[in-house]
Amino acid sequence: MNLSNLKPAEGSIKNRKRIGRGQGSGRGGTSTKGHKGAQSRTGYSRKIGFEGGQMPLQRRIPKGGFKNINRIEYAAINLDVLQQIAESAGVNKIDHQFMVERHLVNKRELVKVLGRGEITIALEVHAHKFSGTAKAAIEKAGGSATEIA
Repeated sequence: MNLSNLKPAEGSIKNRKRIGRGQGSGRGGTSTKGHKGAQSRTGYSRKIGFEGGQMPLQRRIPKGGFKNINRIEYAAINLDVLQQIAESAGVNKIDHQFMVERHLVNKRELVKVLGRGEITIALEVHAHKFSGTAKAAIEKAGGSATEIA
């Protein structure tokens, strides 16, 4: 074997369709585009999602649900996270500014404290919202849960 007798695998090279080159080619006349209609014209482009007149998929599938424009999103922080942060930082007061500095929340996010885990340190917690179990657990541990506006 040498470079002079290398050739591509059998059937891997195909000639392109030469359309519109006379009747003898078998692809003359209408040039494989059929007779008349938009698809035979130059410049035709099908609309996105068009299925030949059949009802398109995005119209066959029903709409569902809605977005409540009055919904208030809260970033959730659990008690076990507050406990861990308080122990590692050695603090007894956690407020929104402290959480922003620790990269727990974005400065524009509202914070809701949730009741997962347990808390053993008396913490003074300032947040936008508290769940009932979280507020009870913080006060049981001797701390205070203050809602900020």
